Amino acid sequence: MRLTKKDPSLLADLETLVEPSSRGDPESELRWTCKSVRLLSQELERQGHTVSYPVVAELLAEAGYSLQGNRKTKEGSRHPDRNAQFEHINALVHQQQRVGQPVISVDTKKKELIGDFKNGGKAWRPTGMPEKVRVHDFIDPKKGKAIPYGVYDLTRNDGWVSVGIDHDTASFAVRTIRRWWQRMGRIAYPRAVSLMITADSGGSNSARSRLWKWELQRFADRTGLTVKICHFPPGTSKWNKIEHRLFSFITRNWRGRPLTSVATIVSLIGATRTTTGLRVRAELDPGKYPEGREISEEEMAKLIVHPDTFHGEWNYTIQPHARG
Repeated sequence: MRLTKKDPSLLADLETLVEPSSRGDPESELRWTCKSVRLLSQELERQGHTVSYPVVAELLAEAGYSLQGNRKTKEGSRHPDRNAQFEHINALVHQQQRVGQPVISVDTKKKELIGDFKNGGKAWRPTGMPEKVRVHDFIDPKKGKAIPYGVYDLTRNDGWVSVGIDHDTASFAVRTIRRWWQRMGRIAYPRAVSLMITADSGGSNSARSRLWKWELQRFADRTGLTVKICHFPPGTSKWNKIEHRLFSFITRNWRGRPLTSVATIVSLIGATRTTTGLRVRAELDPGKYPEGREISEEEMAKLIVHPDTFHGEWNYTIQPHARG
């Protein structure tokens, strides 16, 4: 657009206004925003830009946003401090990035059946020769399911995915974070002293999980990093950046292709690329992560966990034990 050439910072400032309030379908690149174009235009005017609200609408469309109607999809109860938590996370992310410290978004992607099962979407093939797959999607007990757990670096726009074949537990989740740190993180951030993690409130990285915190303490002790954790409020998983900045592109990359083996899944994830520079590394994690691991009160007492003053159940810091 000609206006963005005359005003190079316009699009970046618009994205900054939209990001704390943007939402998106976890499996779609398309995003939508809760702020009206009129309000966005007014705020941009206050920042010194000359831009009308119709032009704001055009800029949003070019950036992948769109107007969306209502859909009867319940996200869960609306917590009164939901928006305040989003703003809190956004402020901490920018603070962490300003001082050159890593920020990652983590989550488990949808579990995938391994085998010659139908996969959504379409892929180019010779006319009249579609890929033949099973009629019914009953799990193959010999192959099982693949569990992709991802780590997305918000600053560098790259990702790591461990493909597990056992259980989606907190031990598996933190093990994936540790593999990301060993393979990618510590190389990209050689002077890091802290790591910020944004995550959902449920699943293997649940805010209530004792095992999650216990495993993160072990991670902090092994790396010497202070770990800052921020959870999105319950029912707002779609706001997690990893969903539409990493997982959506993985889904697009393997659309229409049966995920016939773990090797195929790892290969397709690792081949995911975008024009904006996203790069992904993927590895199989053959480890065993049994369910039901209980963390005792005695073990919890050994953790160095500092809840934040604002919603300490969602925001907390884990410090490493002193070495010696």
